[in-house]
Amino acid sequence: MYYFDKRLQYPVAVESPDPIFARQLQQAIGGVEGEIRVCLQYFFQAWGARGPAKYRDVLLNTATEEISHIEMLATAVALNLENAPATMQETTLQANPVVGAVMGGGERPRHVIEGMLHRHLLSTGMAAFPANCDGVPFDCSHIYASGNLAADMYCNVAAESTGRTLAVRLYNSTADRGMQDMLSYLIARDTMHQQQWLAVIEELGPDQLPIPNSFDRSKEATEFAYMFMGTERNGTAPAPGRYSEGPSLDGQGQFSLRPGFEPLGEAPNLGPARPDSAAQREQMSGTPKTNALS
Repeated sequence: MYYFDKRLQYPVAVESPDPIFARQLQQAIGGVEGEIRVCLQYFFQAWGARGPAKYRDVLLNTATEEISHIEMLATAVALNLENAPATMQETTLQANPVVGAVMGGGERPRHVIEGMLHRHLLSTGMAAFPANCDGVPFDCSHIYASGNLAADMYCNVAAESTGRTLAVRLYNSTADRGMQDMLSYLIARDTMHQQQWLAVIEELGPDQLPIPNSFDRSKEATEFAYMFMGTERNGTAPAPGRYSEGPSLDGQGQFSLRPGFEPLGEAPNLGPARPDSAAQREQMSGTPKTNALS
C-alpha cells in the first residue's frame, strides 16, 4: 500500500528555461544510470527479499524515495520546457563547452529545436517521459534483483555510483542556480545511498565473499579461484598489483599471477547438424562435396 503527498521532496526551481538541459535531464530519469532504474531495482529486491525483515524495509523506504526523485526530475524537465523561447543562447551551452561541441552550438545563438528532444514537442506537450536523453524508452534491462542479499547490495552500490556520476555531470552542465541546487540535493542522497548499501554489507558480517558464501567450496576448482591470468600471446606478465599478489580479500586464499596462460582444452569439434535443424545437407553429413570445377 502506498500513499502520496502532493509536495515535492525537495524544491525544484528553474531560473532560465533550457530545453537542451531538459533533454539531458531525461538521462537521469530513464537512462541506465537513472532514477527509474534504481527505483524498480530496489522494489523488486524488496518484494523478493528473504531473511532479516529490516533489510526489506530499508529497500522499500529507499525505493519509495526514488519515486520522489523521478517526480523532481520530471518537474524539472517540464519547467525547463515551459516558456522556453524559440531562440536563445542556451545556459547549458554557456556552462559546458563540451556540450556545445556535441550539440554544435559554439558561441552563436541558434534555434533550440536543433538540440531538444522532438518528442518533448510532439509527444508529451513539453513534459518528461520514461526514456533517456536520446528518447530511447527505459526497458528494465539493467534492473538487478538476484535474491542474494549481498550480491544485490554490491549492485546497488554500483547503481548509486553511476547515478552520482551522472548527477555531477549534469551539475557541471548547467549554470542555472535552481537546477544546481536540486542536483546538489540528489548528489547528496546518492552519497547516502552508497554508504547505506555498503553498511548493509558490513553488517551482514565479514564472511560475505565469495558470493554466494553458501556454496560448498570443496566442489570448486580452487586452484583457479585466486589466479590472475595473463592472456598476452607473447607471455608478457601484467604489472603486479593487489589483485595478483598477497592474501585474497576474503582471507581464504593467496593471489597469484600466471602470465601467458595456455589453454587447457582442445578446439571444439561439433557433430553434424541435426536432420530437423533446417541446415544444408552438407552440414548433416559432415562431408562437403568437392567442387566439380576444382
